[in-house]
Amino acid sequence: MDRQSSGDDTGRVSAEDIRASHADREQVVDIIRDAAAEGRLSPEELDQRVESALGARTLRDLATLTRDLPDQPQRRDLPVPTKDVVRIEKRIGRVQWNGTWVVPRRMEIRLTVGNAELDFTNAVVTHDRLVIDVDLGIGGDLRLITRPGIVVAADEVIVRMGELKVRPRQQDPNHPVDLRIEVTGQLRGGDLVVRYPPNLR
Repeated sequence: MDRQSSGDDTGRVSAEDIRASHADREQVVDIIRDAAAEGRLSPEELDQRVESALGARTLRDLATLTRDLPDQPQRRDLPVPTKDVVRIEKRIGRVQWNGTWVVPRRMEIRLTVGNAELDFTNAVVTHDRLVIDVDLGIGGDLRLITRPGIVVAADEVIVRMGELKVRPRQQDPNHPVDLRIEVTGQLRGGDLVVRYPPNLR
């Protein structure tokens, strides 16, 4: 199932030219300080980048300061979630869950100028239903990597601006369904893509 929407983009500010908030600046400062603590930046570079981050006007200015720094660590060795609801909110940067992780009952994902990838190929499934509520703003893209035995229903997602693609076959007769993912919410400029990993396409 492929679905997309189009609109009049005349006069729309690009994602990176959106004005930065105090929270955006503080988040980038934390990334810079962590990089310096790992020895990736010299004390002089730390001072320069922190000063630039605090004075940044747009998200583009902030993105430039972290472009040569590594993405957020992958979620291979993090503790097993204990809550029924997992919330992900990201502005600028990337979130990636892969390897062995336990699928919660519900996820709430809010992205703006940030990307998230949830890889279910080796995830631990302890129940048969997952609800994902999304709010994907401009430049906020979500990718779900699934496998045979996982069915994704995204019919209730409202596409105001952006693209929705659900590419895998919805049911493989050779694999009983062990997880149904129901996606709700809205796309406000971000994309939602559901696909198999390259070796299963």
